[in-house]
Amino acid sequence: MTAEGLPGWLRQLATVLPEVRAEDISRFVPPADPGRQGAVLALFGEGPHGPDLLFIERAHTMRSHAGQPAFPGGSVDPEDADAEAAALREAVEEVGLVPSGVTVFGALPPLYLPPSGFTVTTVLAWWREPCAVSAVDQAEVASVVRVPLAELAAPVNRCRVRLLGDYTGPGFRVGGLLVWGFTAGLVDALLRFGGWALPWEPTEVVDRPLPPMGRGAAPYDPADLPDDGGVPE
Repeated sequence: MTAEGLPGWLRQLATVLPEVRAEDISRFVPPADPGRQGAVLALFGEGPHGPDLLFIERAHTMRSHAGQPAFPGGSVDPEDADAEAAALREAVEEVGLVPSGVTVFGALPPLYLPPSGFTVTTVLAWWREPCAVSAVDQAEVASVVRVPLAELAAPVNRCRVRLLGDYTGPGFRVGGLLVWGFTAGLVDALLRFGGWALPWEPTEVVDRPLPPMGRGAAPYDPADLPDDGGVPE
């Protein structure tokens, strides 16, 4: 769809999308062999407190990224026509989204996640007809929260997150969650591209303990952790 079909506050983001490069978000661009394909859904809605984004909190028993805030998403399966289809399917399975009320208006360039070998496409959508959403499968999703863009952009809610003493990346204290890692890098980029970012001083650094490992997970290896702000979780 064209930018004119979106609410006014989304039009800048839709307009600049064709010019966005992967390097504008992360230094991890897909290699010649992109490996496994994944997709996440950045779903913009208009809630009681203004324009917002939908996040999930991953279940605390998952094998990877346990308890971590994220956008709905997962692997692109063979039956998925493309990344858009995969992102919408995952949102249906995870939060009960009704796709007929959603208009996809673009995607960010694919980004590479070295620890997992995934190349991930972030699909952007306008939630023109909101529906009730919740954690459909609590083995995967602990909670669902809609966070106003104003809260994400507010300097008081922004911080840097540090892991193992050397990784630091953007963080957001919102909705009772600490958003960090790959998802926070995406949010930081979306705020910039959409014209919602506010000046802030990255003076607060939060030491983030490693999330609890789910059943059967391998021990953490420091080499598997991200080392700049726009890279994988």
